[in-house]
Amino acid sequence: MFQTYKEAIEWIHARLRLGMKPGLSRMEWMMEKLNHPERRIKTVHIGGTNGKGSTVTYLRSILQEGGFKVGTFTSPYFEQFNERISVNGQPISDEEIVQLTNVIKPLSDELEKTDLGAPTEFEVITAMSFYYYAFVNPVDIVLYEVGLGGRLDSTNIIHPLLSIITSIGLDHTNILGESYAEIAYEKAGIIKNGVGLITAVKQPEALEVIRNQAREKKSAMYLLGEQFSVNNHHSLTGGESFNFQSIFQAFDELEISMIGEHQVENASLAVMATLLLNKYYSFMVEEEQIKAGLKKAYWPGRFEVMSESPLVVIDGAHNEEGITTLVNELEKRYSNKKKNIIFTALSDKKLDKIIMKLDQVADKITFVEFDYPRASRAEDLFSMSQSPNKHLGKDWKSELEQQLTQLDEEEMLVITGSLYFLSEVKPSLLNLLNKAFF
Repeated sequence: MFQTYKEAIEWIHARLRLGMKPGLSRMEWMMEKLNHPERRIKTVHIGGTNGKGSTVTYLRSILQEGGFKVGTFTSPYFEQFNERISVNGQPISDEEIVQLTNVIKPLSDELEKTDLGAPTEFEVITAMSFYYYAFVNPVDIVLYEVGLGGRLDSTNIIHPLLSIITSIGLDHTNILGESYAEIAYEKAGIIKNGVGLITAVKQPEALEVIRNQAREKKSAMYLLGEQFSVNNHHSLTGGESFNFQSIFQAFDELEISMIGEHQVENASLAVMATLLLNKYYSFMVEEEQIKAGLKKAYWPGRFEVMSESPLVVIDGAHNEEGITTLVNELEKRYSNKKKNIIFTALSDKKLDKIIMKLDQVADKITFVEFDYPRASRAEDLFSMSQSPNKHLGKDWKSELEQQLTQLDEEEMLVITGSLYFLSEVKPSLLNLLNKAFF
């Protein structure tokens, strides 16, 4: 039995050595042993390549404004491990982590002795969340973010009230497939019999796969641009404004505090989900609560302006689609600024196209590295860049401090790449920004 939080976390993280083991059999085995907690909770399932975490945040914030107690299961964590299992945006306590780990560890030990093998880190955390929301701290609804793919993801043992597929991008191609259609097939695996699907997927070949799966599962499909849409979108200093129309209801002048056209799409998915939960499952939420929930929603590391003077932005753009969105937003909002970029990423990403896009917008680009099992080497990133003003920083802490002190009014600093990297950077960055030396 674990006595301390440190012991519990070390045991969980030690399971990273098992890597990823797609499949539902270990989860089903654990759920049977735990008396099926996943069947005792109402859920919404959110998959997709980009935008999952933001969509979860918008929907959680709206439902919370409506007076509901909302659980969320997200990954990766940004500031602390506990936030992966949260209630109304508040991470569970260290004591609850210890309690949950002590429930799951005996099952893990028993499972390891079977032909199914030991559960992975993600499977352990997912099982902890089901047990928590069913038996420890019951909530009105839980928003489950898919970890990887969908069809074989450990969250895919739920039968949700709604499914959401945010977008399709060429990420994790070594696992999910090389084409949009192949990746869409994995994402569409979360579509359940008779359960409504909301999506913002655009690529025709991906959309065809999703439509076919929805038709086969007799799932009513609500597509951005068809059953609901946004218009009159314009950027604000600290966010975005847009109008929303749907087959059920329309809203004018909705505002969000997160930046980017992609965030408008994510917010519209959450609004549509709210209307469906209201209409079919009695989650009563008023227009003013929708508006307030959207405006209050905050998700760290997504085009987050950390300082206006000097101008510093962090953004967890970790795949080609995410980088494209970041580059577009930088050119639209800050065309008058010279852009100094600090970048690193995980080595299992397709990095050549990512770096090519960053080269096009960066006036100066510096490649660094950080301590993480799958982290890229700074030298490898540097060698992929064709920028005439590229630099090898390696030690991101000293590079960050140096660039901040040298930043002038015509420049901005953009720190981007892996979310795991940004979670390390943010505390140091805040500390530097709070100092008066620059």
